[in-house]
Amino acid sequence: MNGLSAQISLYPLGQADLAPAIGEIWAALEAHGVSYQVGSMSTLAYGEEEQVFAALQEGWRRAAAYGPAVMVITLSNACPAPSFPPKEEGHG
Repeated sequence: MNGLSAQISLYPLGQADLAPAIGEIWAALEAHGVSYQVGSMSTLAYGEEEQVFAALQEGWRRAAAYGPAVMVITLSNACPAPSFPPKEEGHG
């Protein structure tokens, strides 16, 4: 397997509360064991290729269940994962 990093931005469209749909992306990353770091405009995720792709697919399906949305993803196999503790230690 290969390491993969992803920058993910989800834009729920026409929804009064954006947080639930965006939270589904984070929940899917956690469910697939993908490390991530939440930023003000996007989420950076790092893991094995299979885990990242599975989490992105599940996260999209879960987020899209709330209504129309746009998800922008940038993938890289060249950007190393940063040095940050896993989500359960308070980051993300």
